Amino acid sequence: MTIRQGIIATLTAATLAATSGCGPNEQKSKAVDSDSWALRMAYSHGVADFDCNTKHRDSLSSTPWDYVGGLVASAVLEACQEHPAETELLDAVKGFADLATSADGTEITKNGKPALQPSNIDDLAAARVYFGLYDHAMASGDTVSARRWKTAATTVRNKLKYEHTRIAEGLPGAGGFWHKLRYPNQMWLDGLFMGPAVYARWQAKWGHELGEADNTESWADIAHQFKILFNKTYDESERLNYHGWSATPDAEDSFWAKKEEPNKGCNAEVWARAMGWYAGALVDVLDLMPATHPDRDTLAAMLRQSASDLMDRQDSATGLWFNLLKYDGKVGADGKGDQIDGQTYNVGTRKNYTESSASGMFAYVLMKGGRLGLLDSKATESGKRAFEGLLRHKIVNESDGKIGIKDICASAGLGPANDKGRSGTLNYYLEGSDTGLVKSNEGKGIGTFILAAVEYERLGK
Repeated sequence: MTIRQGIIATLTAATLAATSGCGPNEQKSKAVDSDSWALRMAYSHGVADFDCNTKHRDSLSSTPWDYVGGLVASAVLEACQEHPAETELLDAVKGFADLATSADGTEITKNGKPALQPSNIDDLAAARVYFGLYDHAMASGDTVSARRWKTAATTVRNKLKYEHTRIAEGLPGAGGFWHKLRYPNQMWLDGLFMGPAVYARWQAKWGHELGEADNTESWADIAHQFKILFNKTYDESERLNYHGWSATPDAEDSFWAKKEEPNKGCNAEVWARAMGWYAGALVDVLDLMPATHPDRDTLAAMLRQSASDLMDRQDSATGLWFNLLKYDGKVGADGKGDQIDGQTYNVGTRKNYTESSASGMFAYVLMKGGRLGLLDSKATESGKRAFEGLLRHKIVNESDGKIGIKDICASAGLGPANDKGRSGTLNYYLEGSDTGLVKSNEGKGIGTFILAAVEYERLGK
């Protein structure tokens, strides 16, 4: 029996034992009976019953537009590509998109208000679903829906390319997209997944319609965002990327930023999920970027560097990664907290822990990169080991026949000036008011697990 077969047999037997005597329930049955981990999680906590940060969502189709719900929806859509007969999953994703998108695709709303706030890069990420929905509509001959999804995707792409605030000329990183208006002149690794990775999907599908020159320039614009953040956040000695960077580190909203070189403008610690967003965006963009584009080799080298760095930090005991990548589980918050402007924040003693959403994303990146030929077989095996580590250490069997996933960092950010607790320190990432919420079945863990599970299936075929 292989490791994979052993894990499946063990968890499936435990799940069936826990659900013996349950009455008929189609959703539970699909969650239990499938040998696809992607489908089991999609039916367990993808189409319903997950958290977006601190807000519980009863169903995907009633989830308002945001990047967490969008991640879950786009991951479920990936599972649909491998399992086209699972029409309930596709219907749930359509429900998520329908709720937010006007009939003609020109407006995207959340709770009756515009969902795309000015220069908020997180608001763009859920548009990932439009591209898969467009493909499904075209395949079924539904040109009306296809036109709607294309229009909506174009609305998002154009808002980023033409309207989003950028770092001004004369500052380091000129041309980089601000993370949000309330974070002036800041770029975070998260933003690459939220904005440029969506921009790349549009370019790959429809960029040729605007002509070769525009398409080449747009791909260069996408690559520029990665080049800025790699150059500014990569620590040569640690061989890791810091979470955020400010072009104006002396500004009040950048209180968390280093004021001197090396890595001037960066926060103090390396947060795993931030590197997950970065690496995930890289592998997704490289999957789509024209082979002849002059920036492709640069981005491919970044991916190889990131994969090598991450494999060196992979925990040998579990195959997973710690929430703070510089350290193992012996390191913890110091119990004293952070002293900032006469106030104390982030007090506690939580130990560093293996975190599920980052581990899921890294597993996805390493397996997908290997499958695409961007990474070598060593990376593929590392990704498979990580996914099997999630099955062993983070997947739990629930009493209603579903599977769940534990140890997910709820959220993390940096500032702004009126939120000094979000300091980007070791204490913050373990005991912050948002980072200190270590949850089960939160959407960022659900979504990355499903993405990794789909890649694990693809490698098994």
